[in-house]
Amino acid sequence: MNFGGIAPAFTVYKKATFVVIPVPYDLTSTYQSGSRRGPGAILEASGNMELYDEELRKETYRYGIHTLPPLESDARGPAEMVDSVRRTISRVATDGKIPVMLGGEHSISFGAVQAMKEIYPEITVLQLDAHADLRDAYQGTPYSHASVARRITGICPLIQAGIRSLSIEEAEFMEGDSVRSHSADFILDGGAWWETICGDLHGDLYLTVDLDVLDPAVMPSTGTPEPGGLAWRDLLRLVREAAKRCRIRGFDVVELAPIPGVVAPDFLAAKLVYRIMGYLTEKP
Repeated sequence: MNFGGIAPAFTVYKKATFVVIPVPYDLTSTYQSGSRRGPGAILEASGNMELYDEELRKETYRYGIHTLPPLESDARGPAEMVDSVRRTISRVATDGKIPVMLGGEHSISFGAVQAMKEIYPEITVLQLDAHADLRDAYQGTPYSHASVARRITGICPLIQAGIRSLSIEEAEFMEGDSVRSHSADFILDGGAWWETICGDLHGDLYLTVDLDVLDPAVMPSTGTPEPGGLAWRDLLRLVREAAKRCRIRGFDVVELAPIPGVVAPDFLAAKLVYRIMGYLTEKP
């Protein structure tokens, strides 16, 4: 199963601009598990998309999309799984490809960021998420989905948008200089919010999208839904603006926990992945 169900001629690794890495892993999920089924659901839904992008007026798949087999889960623990992700993403990025990781829970994103940091030392991370994910550790591990942003701040600059759920520990950490965080309310209140969020973005960027950044009315299929989230158009506006200002070297879409018989969220996730690919191949 390849992303988009595209013809073999456009899936050849050597010619592909994008390499899709499915990571069906949710060991540290703490509310509703099931994001391990997310990558498969996204791939299945992507085979039902029209490959002509109506916004961008092009067929993005012609830039080449190769899909790797799902990354095997490491049962030893989340630290080992993060390292497995790091090694896989590193190989893909070293080959000059744009890695596109499908989660799975958010903890895996730290491995991707580690790999990109090794190749692009000045990289910044833009995290779109309902949750701050800034706990130093959670349930005994510093590699929890609830700690992924905290780990990222230890190696590179982090900008967050869409945040609307955090602990007192995380709120106190935000008072320092390690992260710039923008709430969902800031976006939903209107105005030129994208200018503020993206104003300082430049150079190399890694984008991580936790689907619970969207409002549950739009995206109910997440393990930890939070009311008051972004709309589809808000999310696209922010990503497109970031892509205009930066070189997005890789991205992930994580935390889809499919609901049996409800395919709209799966399709949304697949369309989002394809649209981001389209933004990354727009000419300046």
